[in-house]
Amino acid sequence: MTTRTARRAAATRRSMEPVVQESTPSMIASRVREAIASGHIAPGSQLGEANLARELGVSRGPLREGLQRLTAEGLLISIRNRGLFVIEMTPERVQDMYLARQAVERAAAERIHDGDPVAAGGALMGVIEVMARARSARGEGVADIEFHQLLVSLAASPRLSRMHEILMTETRMCIHALADSYVHGDAVRVEEHTAIARSFLDRDARLTDELLAAHMTDAVRRLTAGRSTAPPSSSA
Repeated sequence: MTTRTARRAAATRRSMEPVVQESTPSMIASRVREAIASGHIAPGSQLGEANLARELGVSRGPLREGLQRLTAEGLLISIRNRGLFVIEMTPERVQDMYLARQAVERAAAERIHDGDPVAAGGALMGVIEVMARARSARGEGVADIEFHQLLVSLAASPRLSRMHEILMTETRMCIHALADSYVHGDAVRVEEHTAIARSFLDRDARLTDELLAAHMTDAVRRLTAGRSTAPPSSSA
C-alpha cells in the first residue's frame, strides 16, 4: 500500500461514524410507547412488571430502565406504594400537550421557511392526497398523524423531532380514545391540512404560523368537547 493510499484509508476510517445499535431498554420503551399510543395499553392502566417482562421476553432490569424512560417522558406516572400507571388524557393534559405541540410545529415551520418551503409543501400535499383517498376514519387519522410527523421531520432538527415524538404519542392516545365518535370523510380535516401545505408552496411564513395555531386550537376544542355534543373530528 502506497503512502497516499494509506492516508486515504485512514481518512476514510476517521470519517466513518460508529454503528448505533439500539439498546434493550430503548427497544422496550419503543414497544411500550407504541402499545400506549395504539390503545393496546389503555390510559389509566397499571403496568405489572412481571406480566410485562414475560410478554416482552425480557428481564426485570432492562424493563425497569425502559419504563423509567417513559416516566421521564411523562407517559407513565409512579404512585408511591401502588406502582406505575399510564397517564389519562384529561382536558387539562390535552390543552397542555397541544400548547407544546404548537411550540414545536410552529418552530419547525419557521425553519422550513428558511430553507425550501416549496419542496416541503409538495411533500405535505402528497400526504393529503392519501388522507383524501382514505376509506375509513382510521385511515384518515393515520394520514393526519403522518402529516404532522413529516412537517417536523422536514425541519431537520433532531431535538424538535424527539420532543414531537412524545407529543404525538399523547395525540394518538386522544384520537384512539375517541375513535368510535370520529366521522369518516370530514372535509374540514382535509381543508385545514391543505391550507397549511399551500402556505408553504406560497412561501407565506406568516400564514403558515397562523394556520398551525388555529389548527391546534380547533383540535383542543374538538378533543375536549363533551360527548353529548356533536362528535369531534379526528384532526390532529
